[in-house]
Amino acid sequence: MTEPKGSAVGPAWVQVCKECGQVHSGQENHLYEYQDEVDDELICHICLQPLLRPMDTPCGHTYCFQCLGSFLREQDFCPVDRQRLQLHQCRPSSLLVRNLLDKLNVMCPYQPLCGQPMQRCELQPHLHNRCPGFRKLREEAERRKRPSWNELKGNKSELEPGTDSKHTPMSSRMAPPRGQADPGLVNPAFEETEDDAPLRCSLVAETNVVEIFRDEPEEELGIRIVGGKDTPLGNIVIQDILRDSLAARDGRLAPGDHILEVNDVSVASIAHAHAVAVLRRPCPAVRLTVMQEKGFSTRNPLIQVTLMKRDRSEPLGIKLIRKSEEPGVFILDLLPGGLAAKDGKLRNNDKVLAINGQDLRHGTPESAAQIIQASEVRVNFVVMRQQEPVGEVDLGSEGRSRGIRRNADLHYFRRRSTYVKDPPDGFSSQEKTVSVKKEPRLSLGITIAGGRDSRSHLPIYITSVQPVGCLHRDGTIKAGDVLLSINGVDLTQLTYSEAVSVLKAQASQASVVLRVLETVTTSREEEEGEAVDLDELEVLENPREDDVNWAPLWTHWLGLPSALHWCRDIALHKVNNESWGFSIVGGYEEGHGQQPFFIKTIVPGTPAHFDGRLKCGDEIVAVNGATTAGMNNSSLIPLLKLQRNKVTLTVVSWPGSLA
Repeated sequence: MTEPKGSAVGPAWVQVCKECGQVHSGQENHLYEYQDEVDDELICHICLQPLLRPMDTPCGHTYCFQCLGSFLREQDFCPVDRQRLQLHQCRPSSLLVRNLLDKLNVMCPYQPLCGQPMQRCELQPHLHNRCPGFRKLREEAERRKRPSWNELKGNKSELEPGTDSKHTPMSSRMAPPRGQADPGLVNPAFEETEDDAPLRCSLVAETNVVEIFRDEPEEELGIRIVGGKDTPLGNIVIQDILRDSLAARDGRLAPGDHILEVNDVSVASIAHAHAVAVLRRPCPAVRLTVMQEKGFSTRNPLIQVTLMKRDRSEPLGIKLIRKSEEPGVFILDLLPGGLAAKDGKLRNNDKVLAINGQDLRHGTPESAAQIIQASEVRVNFVVMRQQEPVGEVDLGSEGRSRGIRRNADLHYFRRRSTYVKDPPDGFSSQEKTVSVKKEPRLSLGITIAGGRDSRSHLPIYITSVQPVGCLHRDGTIKAGDVLLSINGVDLTQLTYSEAVSVLKAQASQASVVLRVLETVTTSREEEEGEAVDLDELEVLENPREDDVNWAPLWTHWLGLPSALHWCRDIALHKVNNESWGFSIVGGYEEGHGQQPFFIKTIVPGTPAHFDGRLKCGDEIVAVNGATTAGMNNSSLIPLLKLQRNKVTLTVVSWPGSLA
């Protein structure tokens, strides 16, 4: 590839692959300029090129994942021996094979500015960190498409509020002009000065493709999701990533990412349960198209550090850890006499955001170590350093804060909510009472979970109804029903062990009266007559008898009455005109009436992000003790903007659906 020139710079950058540096469609394999002859055992028999993301068939052949997937969409047999074959029967090749492929020698395609030889696995970090040709192409493209703030302010009328950012790889987001808030959307992440000039550049969101391979087709990704077309959030948003899961080990997904497509199936406008079913479909690899926020604040400065090794095997002398209370990779210690200690720029407790251009905001020490080991002599770090904390906010005569620490908060732990409100449109609950007469030794036949000592302080709910119990014959009680009382004994405020003791004691009686609450969802997809795979949804709502890990979907909890909510107060602090760093959906929606306010996005590098307690999908029930019930955007926006240095949000948080 030669250096693009003239007017072709902009289009060339849009078309170029950000991994291999060549121009090809998203459905085609990456292109590399190999320097040596490659062993036939490492060649794909479909494309006749060195293997990319190799997959082994049960009959002993190996192909590129992309090649095999395209072939099996038209045929149902192995290309070599023509034995019957389906993609879900194939498995990723061994680590040894993948390492051999990664070590193949290739040349940087940007000639004559670069053309440097390297191993194939090193090309992507080389392009993003060292290649002068790739950097020039990117800078020229960004210069051409990024107007100045004066141009933006002079052409506000040209910005259409209905623009869908998910269709553009790079999109800028700005707060709406004062007094023109979009219905149902509050975005206090971006505030304005008195003269309406933006305080900082707009937040950049990128659309990226993340492909994760499974060892088993039904293996969970380890992400919790919220949102959906049938909820106020609209989009499908990652709420959390489970530690040591596939997604955590991969390191590219993060809480707050919006999932747009799953294996080329759009989930941007489908109901929550339908999206969960799509994510759980068995397959050897999951290809996710996600929109990811890339903005950072200057409150805790970003520092770039480059360490130069004498050779590739020289250790850096850095110990990396992860913390239980915050995702990401942190520097625990710099070994005396080591390369990093001699350089002196890295410090203990620095948070590692990226190494050689690879995002580690939600990575692991193991993935960071692999990037370092695979690097050449130059290792580029981007770290975030917390300001020196003090015990409390101390505003001097000039009004500047010397630092903020989140002190222990007596209200950090959840308490029973006293705020009365209606559930979102389409979600409700109904009470059921079951009276059964039974032999004293006959079991009720139910299993339970939850309890006010659980992580999310869920009420006690039923996880299964066993065929051997008396409640199964009645048929009224279902998995997911919330237990209210048994024989008049209240169960709603008990811990798990307390609830088990009460149920055992009352179940020994000859007559049992059980009060439960069933949540009801009226899906907007059903109202609009859209086609949904009912078999997939049936598995989500009615678990198999042997499914011991079943849990209700996130939407299941939205219909609970406020008397069963437990909330907590989260106090956020900021410095002067710094933004709070979260966006909200809710308020009045035409056709759906008054909706609760939910956290939709938490912006990286802001007070809400650094505090770490707010999650996407949290419902805000009060601000500084004032209930949000009945509020609209025009009253909530000023309330948030008036809070200069501290705001206390009272939130209700439900666990996202696991996928």
